[in-house]
This record gives sequence, structure tokens and C-alpha cells, in this order.
Amino acid sequence: MKKNLLDTINTPEDLRLLKPEELPLLAQELRQFIIDIIATKEGHLGASLGVVELTIALHYVFNTPEDVVIWDVGHQAYGHKIITGRRDQFHTNRRFGGLSGFPKREESPYDAFGTGHSSTAISAALGMAIASKLRGKDKHHIAVIGDASIASGMAFEGLNHAGVTNTNLLVILNDNAIGIDPSVGALKQYLTNVKKGTQKQDNIFEALNFNYFGPIDGHDLDAVIAELQRLKSIKGPKFLHLITTKGKGLKQAEKDQVKYHAPGKFNALTGELSPKTEHALPPKYQDVFGHTLVELAKQNKNIIGITPAMPTGSSLKYMMTEFPDRAFDVGIAEQHAVTLAAGMATQGLIPFCNIYSTFLQRAYDQVIHDVALQQLPVIFCLDRAGLVGEDGPTHHGAFDLAFLRCVPNLIIFAPRNEMELRNIMYTAQLGLQGPIAIRYPRGRGVTLDWKKPFSKLAIGKGIQLKQGKTVAVLSVGHIGNTVMEALGSLPVSHYDMRFVKPLDESLLETVFKTHRIIVTVEDGTITGGFGSAVLEFASKHNYTNTIRSLGLPDRFIDQGSVHELQASIGLDAASLCEYIKTLL
Repeated sequence: MKKNLLDTINTPEDLRLLKPEELPLLAQELRQFIIDIIATKEGHLGASLGVVELTIALHYVFNTPEDVVIWDVGHQAYGHKIITGRRDQFHTNRRFGGLSGFPKREESPYDAFGTGHSSTAISAALGMAIASKLRGKDKHHIAVIGDASIASGMAFEGLNHAGVTNTNLLVILNDNAIGIDPSVGALKQYLTNVKKGTQKQDNIFEALNFNYFGPIDGHDLDAVIAELQRLKSIKGPKFLHLITTKGKGLKQAEKDQVKYHAPGKFNALTGELSPKTEHALPPKYQDVFGHTLVELAKQNKNIIGITPAMPTGSSLKYMMTEFPDRAFDVGIAEQHAVTLAAGMATQGLIPFCNIYSTFLQRAYDQVIHDVALQQLPVIFCLDRAGLVGEDGPTHHGAFDLAFLRCVPNLIIFAPRNEMELRNIMYTAQLGLQGPIAIRYPRGRGVTLDWKKPFSKLAIGKGIQLKQGKTVAVLSVGHIGNTVMEALGSLPVSHYDMRFVKPLDESLLETVFKTHRIIVTVEDGTITGGFGSAVLEFASKHNYTNTIRSLGLPDRFIDQGSVHELQASIGLDAASLCEYIKTLL
């Protein structure tokens, strides 16, 4: 049986042995290979399908890995992984113990820079290009960035600096008019006008001292290769504008680009999504947030919704549909989202600023300087807190409890279930003296009948869930449900502390006086998080109880299902049960 061309490609060196007329067939095979694997193993589909021709062209024209290619975000790097020696391992992509879903330096010399968050590629490639210039090395540095990512502030910062250097930098804009959701903002309109030939203003990239080329069809392999070959001989910072189609080669993925960004399992031949199970399931926390926000916004005209490029992922889309003039997708701009919310709060509006936990890291100074310092009542809703699963270390919401706990004036709350999320949202919009961060996990809650009447929560108050004797377990957030399962009939007390800040010190006084051993459980980093807060309390009040803190260890956690990851670090129900038994 004749081998597919793709089966002969183990490195880019193999790729460069092919004749130009063989490359379209390779593109077809590579595209089908991605579709076939992702159909059963799941992953980020649309972005990688859209850059198949570009991926082949880059490795065909440039001497990788000596010449470096950086894939911004990394959603688009599946083809790159497959033709750089990882074809036979690609079925393990995003799996526990397998390949990362994103470029990762430890994984391959062809992964020049680790990328999971957007808009970092230009800065990283420029740093490498400056290093090459200082060392007298003649090599190429390519950053591939999408039209949603290039609107981010950090991308502009990189472009602004690169334009006054004479480095060998090539920025390739993969322009498909969509990130996860459709791109937004004035730059999107500018790029649309460029593609239509109706742009009247000066070229923005030429104004930043880049040699601009394009736009060209990113699926015309011959044209892309010819342009890359030509650009190799041009000195200084260069900008190539490619027009691509996200999901190219799978009709449904081209038609519904939002859903097929990461579609789950689907039929590789027809593209039809696999049917979901019919039996009733608890809602996703993001949907509880989205529907509750609409419910509250109907009652309170001052409520505003804000998200940086995640209206579908955060479920702010429900409010955007119901109240389009009161809900804002600001694009990949977390810093702007936070300070925009702060500005609104000064005018008496009530902003719900929904940002994934891992992405709030990008706006830390704004949380401190623009919100907390001024005691502005911004309501931060931090989706994807804790372990998120297959997206791995770039996306785990591991650090929010630790990096927020040290910020003055900030309330931190973690709901154990859907009703608590609803109630804290209701409580927050009634009026607080400062900001609050509400952090909840990716995925489903635990309650089918969750849409109950609102109830105001007392700020800084925890609750007792179970009465025991010697040992007390203190938990915060959704992981409390795992603790409840772990404890079962064990004679152990269980408290849901709810608030990491302010701590319920009166409840802690009771716990420490009536139990010899205290165990804290959280799904955040053990360093500086909830457990640290309890230890600080004990030290402050001279308690000598035995205290054990369980949480995410002081290392980055790889990819895998949430249950696999919890089991690997002793945070699943079975491991917690065994650990508690040793204390009894």
C-alpha cells in the first residue's frame, strides 16, 4: 500500500525534500489528519485547520528550528506539532501524560516559545531577534498572530518597539476575523476595509515602520511560499497580511466558527457534532452566571456586563442579546476591561467584570491600582478558577486566591454550588463598599433545581455542613462538594468557609477550640492561598492545633481531565478520604 505523503514527514527536513507540486496534497492530508484525530480526541479544531498552508509554507521556506516560528496563543499549532516529529504522539494531545495542547519549549526544539495566552508572540520574537543581532547571528524570527490577538495592548507594545529596531523580524497576521468569538473593535473594521480595498487612511503598520505586504490568500500555497521566499531577502521588521478561513476544509467548521473552535467530539466525515446525553444534568457555572446576570439586570438598570473576548465562554452572551447597550465585549484587553469597569463604578454603575481566572493575571496592577486602592465596587466574576483540565498549565486558575488575598479592600468569595453563586451576585449588586472577586470553576455544578429565589448573604460568614469530633475540614468553593463525598460517614466536621477574605474569624475561633486537627482544602495553589490564611489566623491567636493544608502543589500542573489531575495530587474524593482516615 502506498504511503501517504504525511507518513513520510518526520521533520521539516523531510518536508523540504518534497517538490512544490506535492505540497497541496500534503496540505490535504494534514488537514484530514487533524480532523480525524480531533473528531475523537477533542481539542482546538478551527484555528489549526485555518493555517495548514501557512504551517507547511513556513517550515518549507525557513530553516526551522534555527529560524524560529512563534505561534501566538497556540490554538493554531496542531499542524506545526504534527510535522515537527510529533505525528505519532498527536493522539495524546491534551491528554494526561501526553502532548500539551499548546507549544511548549520542553516538548520540542521547534517550539521556540511557550504560548497559551494571546498577544505574546511579537514581543518574544522581537526579544529573540534582538539577541540574534547582538550575537551577530543571521537568522529569521517569525511571529504568527491572529486578528483578535493583534488588537491586544501587548501586541501593540511589541509592534511599537519593533518598528524602531532593525531586527530580522517577520510578523504574519493570520486574519480570519475571529478569535474564539468574532473579533471586535476599530482595528477589526480597519482590517476589513483593507481586505475590501476601501481603506482610505494610511496603512497603520507602515506608520509603525514595518514593511507591509498583502493582503494575500493564506490558502494559496504557491502564493504564500513565493511571498515568504521574497521576504527572506528583505531586511528589518516586516509584516505579512494573510487572509484565512477558520475551520478551512470542514464545512460545518467554516460555517459555525464559534462552535467549532473547540467542538468536542464530532463525525470526521460529516462534521456533525456528537449528540449530548439526554438525561438532565446540573447547569454549567458559566450559564448560572449568564442567566442570573440577565435576571438581575432586568431589576437593576445600573448593572453592566464586561468581558475581554469571552462572551460565549463566560455566557455574557445572554446579556449581550438581552441588553446589547449594557454588555460589552472589549476584545483581548484584560487591563482595559478592569479599568473600564473602574471608570463605570465611579459613575454609579454596577459593573460585573467577567474574566477567566488565568487571564485576570494579565490585569493585576489594574485590580490593585485602579479598583482596590480606590475602593470601587467592581464585581469580578472569575470563571475557570481552579483546575480546568485539558488546556493545562497556561489555563489552570491556580493563583487567584493567593494573588488576590494580599490586596486590601477586596472581598473574595467562592461558591460551593449554583445557589451560592446566584446569591452572592444578588448580594453584590445591592451595594458593597469596595470590590469583590467571585471565583467559580469550569464545568457543571451539582444541583438540578438551582433557580431559587434570591437570598442576601452575610459578608465574611461561613457555614457548618457536618458535625464531627476531633478533626475539622475547612473548604472553600466547589471543591467542598468533593470533600462532602470524601467524608461520607466519617466522624469529621466540615465547614464551608465561603469567604477567603474576610475570613470568618468567629467561626474559626469555634473550630479551633473544639477540634484538635484542622485540615484546609482548596483548589488553588497551596502557597499563599486559603490554607495560608488559616495558618496566619492560628499564628495571630496563638493556637497550637495541628493544621494540614491541602491544595495545588507548588509547581505547574500539566494537562489531563480534572479528575485525573485531582487524583494525581491527592485532591479527588478517594484520596481525601484516605488522608482524613490517617488523621483519625
